[in-house]
Amino acid sequence: MTLDAIDTALIDILREDARISINALADRANISRSNAYARLHRLTEAGVIRGFTVRTDPIREGYHTSAYVALSIDQSEWKPIRQRLTALPEVRHIALVGGEFDVLTLVRARDNQDLRRVVLQEMQAIPGVRSSRTFLVFEDLDTPTPSPRLASTSASGSP
Repeated sequence: MTLDAIDTALIDILREDARISINALADRANISRSNAYARLHRLTEAGVIRGFTVRTDPIREGYHTSAYVALSIDQSEWKPIRQRLTALPEVRHIALVGGEFDVLTLVRARDNQDLRRVVLQEMQAIPGVRSSRTFLVFEDLDTPTPSPRLASTSASGSP
């Protein structure tokens, strides 16, 4: 699916506020309400928009320790490992990566003791996980994710 400038604008507006009304979305994108609704439906049906979610502050939610945990795994065990990792509520993101490690996960834990339990008792116990390396997160920053098209136009100084 090819996105045009209006589709990109709608996505960027929704990234800022996924709870925006369809009327406000249409106004901000300078299109009709029916056009906004039709495009939103098309983007969702095509899988460009996979869903709408809530972003929380992990500290205020009670998760005072965060870490990226890199795993070395037996490649043939990826699917069962992925299933086991997704079942752990503390694992918030999983990526199969290339490089020194095979899998990179973001873990949110209540405290250091909870993180230790997740890494050493839960993750290390998964068959096919050979080793892990933990990188503590000292500060989380959410960065805006502008569309590549809009990022390149703002960088060039064009509107």
